Amino acid sequence: MTLRIAIGLAVLVVLGFLVLTVPFIVTQTEQAIVVQFGEPIRVVERPGLQFKAPWQSLIVYDRRVLDFELPSEKLLAADQKQMVVDTYARFRIANPLQFYQTVGTEEVARTRLGAIITDRLRRFIANFELIAVISDKRSSIMRQIRDDVNAEAKGFGIDVIDVRIRRADLPDDNSKAIYARMIAERQREAAQFRAQGAQQAQEIRANADRQRIEIIADAQKQSQILSGEGDADSIRIYAEAFGVDKDFFSFYRSLQAYKDALSGSGTTFVLSPDSEFFHYFEALPRGAGAAAPAQR
Repeated sequence: MTLRIAIGLAVLVVLGFLVLTVPFIVTQTEQAIVVQFGEPIRVVERPGLQFKAPWQSLIVYDRRVLDFELPSEKLLAADQKQMVVDTYARFRIANPLQFYQTVGTEEVARTRLGAIITDRLRRFIANFELIAVISDKRSSIMRQIRDDVNAEAKGFGIDVIDVRIRRADLPDDNSKAIYARMIAERQREAAQFRAQGAQQAQEIRANADRQRIEIIADAQKQSQILSGEGDADSIRIYAEAFGVDKDFFSFYRSLQAYKDALSGSGTTFVLSPDSEFFHYFEALPRGAGAAAPAQR
């Protein structure tokens, strides 16, 4: 009886051991390698329930895209200017078997990949000036670095998706001097633009003054021409009227003279009664001046 219980317990222990060591589950974000005595047996990339021998072990790698941030590095550009660069990379394990055989773990892979990226950064950045690295050309430079890093990282079973410069700053000891020089250059450009603007404004004002003088002169010329034509027409009309009836013309001109001379208030004339100015008053019949109001 005791032997049977011992055998039953042993069977349960073995079954429990098999249950715990034989089946395993691979999720959708994982990929695994079955290893036997340090040698890879097979790669499991399909998610779900899988099985292995009890003496075999399991190594699981992440299937997702992994981020990798590099420490800050001081790099020298082609114009001998230093800059502090923060870089990050994104990669994934494309070939888990090759990854296991070359680097083994993610920590080792990050160390190897960081050394490759730093080396490529130094080599590529040294061919470009600082202004190119911080301008729109940086995207093209980083694509070249990514392609070169990816070509070497494929030997580790890694697919490098992206390599980016997150921040590129000048060292603290150079920043103040460069900022002062940039301010001086901007001030010089501003002074040059102001001088050009003042010159253009002076030219515009001179052109406007010249046009104003020409317009006024042309208007005065047209005014004098029209005034002369009006005077000529007036003289012609007067001459025609004088030629038709000399007495009426003389009478009309005298009435105009009376109107202009006697219309003002407080005007005093000292004239002889037989003056030529009152010629037509003398010609009126006596009593005509008094009869006129009575006819109203």
